[in-house]
Amino acid sequence: MVSNKEIIEILKKVESGTLSAEQALDVLKAHEVKGEEYFLDTLRNLRQGFEEVIYGRHKTKYQIEEIAKRYIEKGINFLCTGLDVEKIDYLKSKFSDCEFLEHASMMRKVYTPKKVKGLVSIVTAGTSDLKVAYESSETLNTLGVENKIYPDIGVAGLHRLFSHKEKLEESDVIIAIAGMEGALPSVIGGMVSLPIIAVPTSVGYGTALNGFTPLFAMLTSCASGIVVTNIDNGFGAAMAAFRILKSKYD
Repeated sequence: MVSNKEIIEILKKVESGTLSAEQALDVLKAHEVKGEEYFLDTLRNLRQGFEEVIYGRHKTKYQIEEIAKRYIEKGINFLCTGLDVEKIDYLKSKFSDCEFLEHASMMRKVYTPKKVKGLVSIVTAGTSDLKVAYESSETLNTLGVENKIYPDIGVAGLHRLFSHKEKLEESDVIIAIAGMEGALPSVIGGMVSLPIIAVPTSVGYGTALNGFTPLFAMLTSCASGIVVTNIDNGFGAAMAAFRILKSKYD
Protein backbone atom coordinates (compact mmCIF):
# COMPACT_ATOMS: atom_id res chain seq x y z
CA MET A 1 0.00 0.00 0.00
CA VAL A 2 1.31 3.44 -0.90
CA SER A 3 1.55 5.71 2.15
CA ASN A 4 0.65 9.37 2.52
CA LYS A 5 4.36 10.14 2.82
CA GLU A 6 5.08 8.40 -0.50
CA ILE A 7 2.25 10.28 -2.20
CA ILE A 8 3.64 13.61 -0.94
CA GLU A 9 7.10 12.73 -2.25
CA ILE A 10 5.67 11.86 -5.65
CA LEU A 11 3.73 15.14 -5.79
CA LYS A 12 6.84 17.12 -4.77
CA LYS A 13 8.74 15.54 -7.66
CA VAL A 14 5.95 16.51 -10.05
CA GLU A 15 5.98 20.05 -8.62
CA SER A 16 9.76 20.35 -9.03
CA GLY A 17 9.66 18.98 -12.57
CA THR A 18 11.79 15.89 -11.85
CA LEU A 19 8.80 13.65 -12.51
CA SER A 20 6.14 14.13 -15.16
CA ALA A 21 2.45 13.73 -14.46
CA GLU A 22 2.42 10.63 -16.67
CA GLN A 23 5.32 9.10 -14.75
CA ALA A 24 3.60 9.85 -11.44
CA LEU A 25 0.49 8.11 -12.71
CA ASP A 26 2.56 5.05 -13.63
CA VAL A 27 4.00 4.96 -10.09
CA LEU A 28 0.52 5.09 -8.58
CA LYS A 29 -0.81 2.48 -10.99
CA ALA A 30 1.82 0.09 -9.69
CA HIS A 31 -0.27 -0.06 -6.53
CA GLU A 32 -3.43 -1.13 -8.35
CA VAL A 33 -4.48 -4.74 -7.92
CA LYS A 34 -6.49 -6.27 -10.75
CA GLY A 35 -7.79 -9.81 -11.09
CA GLU A 36 -10.07 -11.54 -13.57
CA GLU A 37 -13.21 -10.69 -11.58
CA TYR A 38 -12.19 -7.71 -9.45
CA PHE A 39 -10.24 -4.43 -9.37
CA LEU A 40 -9.09 -3.51 -5.86
CA ASP A 41 -9.05 0.15 -4.87
CA THR A 42 -5.92 0.28 -2.71
CA LEU A 43 -5.78 4.09 -2.58
CA ARG A 44 -9.27 4.70 -1.21
CA ASN A 45 -7.91 5.56 2.22
CA LEU A 46 -6.09 8.55 0.77
CA ARG A 47 -9.26 9.89 -0.83
CA GLN A 48 -11.93 9.03 1.72
CA GLY A 49 -10.24 8.21 5.02
CA PHE A 50 -11.07 4.51 5.07
CA GLU A 51 -9.86 1.41 3.29
CA GLU A 52 -11.76 -1.06 1.19
CA VAL A 53 -14.77 -2.98 2.44
CA ILE A 54 -15.65 -6.24 0.73
CA TYR A 55 -19.39 -6.72 0.18
CA GLY A 56 -19.63 -10.45 0.78
CA ARG A 57 -23.34 -11.18 0.40
CA HIS A 58 -23.37 -11.64 -3.35
CA LYS A 59 -19.80 -12.86 -3.81
CA THR A 60 -18.84 -16.51 -3.69
CA LYS A 61 -16.64 -17.71 -0.85
CA TYR A 62 -13.89 -18.28 -3.42
CA GLN A 63 -14.09 -14.71 -4.72
CA ILE A 64 -13.93 -13.39 -1.15
CA GLU A 65 -10.95 -15.64 -0.44
CA GLU A 66 -9.03 -14.35 -3.46
CA ILE A 67 -9.77 -10.68 -2.70
CA ALA A 68 -8.88 -11.05 0.99
CA LYS A 69 -5.59 -12.72 0.06
CA ARG A 70 -4.70 -9.71 -2.07
CA TYR A 71 -5.40 -7.27 0.74
CA ILE A 72 -3.34 -9.35 3.16
CA GLU A 73 -0.46 -9.40 0.67
CA LYS A 74 -0.58 -5.60 0.57
CA GLY A 75 -0.93 -5.25 4.35
CA ILE A 76 -4.18 -3.30 3.96
CA ASN A 77 -6.91 -3.12 6.59
CA PHE A 78 -10.15 -4.66 5.32
CA LEU A 79 -13.64 -5.51 6.45
CA CYS A 80 -15.93 -8.03 4.77
CA THR A 81 -19.69 -7.72 5.36
CA GLY A 82 -22.75 -9.84 4.67
CA LEU A 83 -21.30 -13.26 5.38
CA ASP A 84 -23.53 -16.24 6.05
CA VAL A 85 -22.54 -19.20 8.24
CA GLU A 86 -21.25 -21.28 5.32
CA LYS A 87 -18.95 -18.52 4.10
CA ILE A 88 -17.68 -17.79 7.60
CA ASP A 89 -16.88 -21.47 8.20
CA TYR A 90 -15.01 -21.69 4.89
CA LEU A 91 -13.07 -18.45 5.38
CA LYS A 92 -12.12 -19.42 8.94
CA SER A 93 -10.34 -22.44 7.49
CA LYS A 94 -8.37 -20.18 5.14
CA PHE A 95 -7.61 -17.14 7.31
CA SER A 96 -6.79 -18.16 10.87
CA ASP A 97 -5.27 -14.73 11.59
CA CYS A 98 -8.43 -12.80 10.66
CA GLU A 99 -11.16 -11.82 13.10
CA PHE A 100 -14.63 -13.29 12.54
CA LEU A 101 -17.59 -11.37 13.94
CA GLU A 102 -20.42 -13.85 13.56
CA HIS A 103 -22.92 -11.68 15.45
CA ALA A 104 -22.43 -9.05 12.72
CA SER A 105 -21.84 -11.46 9.79
CA MET A 106 -18.38 -9.99 9.25
CA MET A 107 -14.70 -10.81 8.85
CA ARG A 108 -11.91 -8.27 9.30
CA LYS A 109 -8.17 -7.79 9.41
CA VAL A 110 -6.83 -4.60 10.98
CA TYR A 111 -3.10 -3.92 10.94
CA THR A 112 -3.17 -0.26 11.96
CA PRO A 113 -6.07 0.59 14.29
CA LYS A 114 -7.19 4.21 14.12
CA LYS A 115 -9.01 6.51 16.50
CA VAL A 116 -11.60 8.95 15.21
CA LYS A 117 -12.92 11.60 17.59
CA GLY A 118 -16.60 11.49 18.43
CA LEU A 119 -19.31 9.19 19.77
CA VAL A 120 -22.10 7.41 17.92
CA SER A 121 -25.16 6.05 19.71
CA ILE A 122 -26.91 3.13 18.05
CA VAL A 123 -30.54 2.71 19.11
CA THR A 124 -32.72 -0.25 18.19
CA ALA A 125 -36.50 -0.41 18.45
CA GLY A 126 -36.43 -4.12 19.28
CA THR A 127 -34.11 -7.00 20.05
CA SER A 128 -34.86 -8.37 16.57
CA ASP A 129 -33.09 -5.33 15.08
CA LEU A 130 -29.80 -6.13 16.82
CA LYS A 131 -28.20 -7.88 13.84
CA VAL A 132 -28.27 -4.59 11.93
CA ALA A 133 -27.03 -2.72 15.01
CA TYR A 134 -24.07 -5.08 15.35
CA GLU A 135 -23.17 -4.46 11.71
CA SER A 136 -23.14 -0.71 12.41
CA SER A 137 -21.19 -1.10 15.64
CA GLU A 138 -18.48 -3.37 14.25
CA THR A 139 -18.06 -1.18 11.19
CA LEU A 140 -17.51 1.81 13.49
CA ASN A 141 -15.13 -0.23 15.64
CA THR A 142 -13.10 -1.07 12.54
CA LEU A 143 -12.96 2.64 11.64
CA GLY A 144 -11.87 3.63 15.14
CA VAL A 145 -15.13 5.31 16.17
CA GLU A 146 -16.41 4.97 19.73
CA ASN A 147 -20.00 3.75 19.80
CA LYS A 148 -22.63 2.37 22.16
CA ILE A 149 -25.70 0.25 21.44
CA TYR A 150 -28.98 0.97 23.23
CA PRO A 151 -31.13 -2.09 22.42
CA ASP A 152 -34.87 -2.64 22.57
CA ILE A 153 -36.07 0.87 23.47
CA GLY A 154 -38.70 1.39 20.77
CA VAL A 155 -42.10 3.05 20.81
CA ALA A 156 -43.90 0.00 22.21
CA GLY A 157 -42.49 1.09 25.58
CA LEU A 158 -41.66 4.75 25.11
CA HIS A 159 -40.56 5.25 28.73
CA ARG A 160 -37.50 3.13 27.96
CA LEU A 161 -36.33 5.66 25.37
CA PHE A 162 -36.92 8.65 27.65
CA SER A 163 -34.77 7.08 30.35
CA HIS A 164 -31.78 7.22 27.94
CA LYS A 165 -32.41 10.75 26.62
CA GLU A 166 -29.55 12.42 28.49
CA LYS A 167 -27.04 9.79 27.39
CA LEU A 168 -28.17 10.04 23.78
CA GLU A 169 -27.68 13.82 23.86
CA GLU A 170 -24.00 13.27 24.69
CA SER A 171 -23.53 11.66 21.27
CA ASP A 172 -22.34 13.32 18.07
CA VAL A 173 -24.55 11.16 15.84
CA ILE A 174 -27.46 8.80 16.48
CA ILE A 175 -28.22 5.75 14.36
CA ALA A 176 -31.87 4.76 14.89
CA ILE A 177 -32.79 1.25 13.74
CA ALA A 178 -36.38 0.00 13.52
CA GLY A 179 -38.64 -2.41 11.70
CA MET A 180 -42.42 -2.80 12.01
CA GLU A 181 -43.90 0.69 11.39
CA GLY A 182 -40.51 2.42 11.68
CA ALA A 183 -41.58 5.14 14.15
CA LEU A 184 -38.47 5.26 16.34
CA PRO A 185 -36.35 7.74 14.27
CA SER A 186 -39.24 10.21 14.15
CA VAL A 187 -39.63 10.10 17.91
CA ILE A 188 -35.90 10.60 18.49
CA GLY A 189 -35.88 13.32 15.83
CA GLY A 190 -38.43 15.25 17.86
CA MET A 191 -36.38 14.89 21.06
CA VAL A 192 -32.84 15.89 20.08
CA SER A 193 -31.05 18.20 17.63
CA LEU A 194 -28.28 15.75 16.69
CA PRO A 195 -27.75 14.25 13.22
CA ILE A 196 -29.94 11.15 12.97
CA ILE A 197 -29.38 8.31 10.53
CA ALA A 198 -32.45 6.09 10.27
CA VAL A 199 -32.17 2.43 9.27
CA PRO A 200 -35.31 0.47 8.37
CA THR A 201 -35.10 -3.26 8.99
CA SER A 202 -36.90 -6.20 7.43
CA VAL A 203 -38.36 -7.10 10.85
CA GLY A 204 -42.16 -7.27 11.04
CA TYR A 205 -45.35 -9.11 10.09
CA GLY A 206 -47.10 -9.16 6.69
CA THR A 207 -47.69 -5.50 5.82
CA ALA A 208 -44.27 -4.52 7.11
CA LEU A 209 -43.36 -5.77 3.61
CA ASN A 210 -39.84 -6.93 4.52
CA GLY A 211 -38.79 -3.42 5.47
CA PHE A 212 -40.57 -1.28 2.89
CA THR A 213 -43.18 0.01 5.36
CA PRO A 214 -40.57 1.34 7.84
CA LEU A 215 -38.52 2.65 4.90
CA PHE A 216 -41.48 4.67 3.59
CA ALA A 217 -42.31 5.86 7.11
CA MET A 218 -38.78 7.09 7.70
CA LEU A 219 -38.60 8.79 4.31
CA THR A 220 -41.80 10.68 5.11
CA SER A 221 -40.92 11.49 8.73
CA CYS A 222 -42.22 14.83 9.99
CA ALA A 223 -39.06 15.19 12.14
CA SER A 224 -36.96 17.42 9.89
CA GLY A 225 -33.48 16.50 8.75
CA ILE A 226 -33.46 12.75 9.30
CA VAL A 227 -31.48 10.84 6.67
CA VAL A 228 -32.39 7.28 5.75
CA THR A 229 -30.34 4.30 4.55
CA ASN A 230 -31.51 1.27 2.64
CA ILE A 231 -33.26 -1.64 4.38
CA ASP A 232 -31.01 -3.52 6.86
CA ASN A 233 -28.03 -1.37 5.85
CA GLY A 234 -26.27 -0.99 9.18
CA PHE A 235 -22.96 -0.72 7.35
CA GLY A 236 -24.17 2.25 5.31
CA ALA A 237 -25.40 4.02 8.44
CA ALA A 238 -22.00 3.56 10.10
CA MET A 239 -20.19 4.95 7.07
CA ALA A 240 -22.49 7.99 7.04
CA ALA A 241 -21.78 8.58 10.74
CA PHE A 242 -18.05 8.22 10.07
CA ARG A 243 -18.18 10.86 7.34
CA ILE A 244 -20.06 13.25 9.63
CA LEU A 245 -17.45 12.83 12.36
CA LYS A 246 -14.54 13.22 9.94
CA SER A 247 -15.98 16.46 8.58
CA LYS A 248 -16.69 17.71 12.10
CA TYR A 249 -13.35 16.95 13.77
CA ASP A 250 -10.70 16.68 11.03
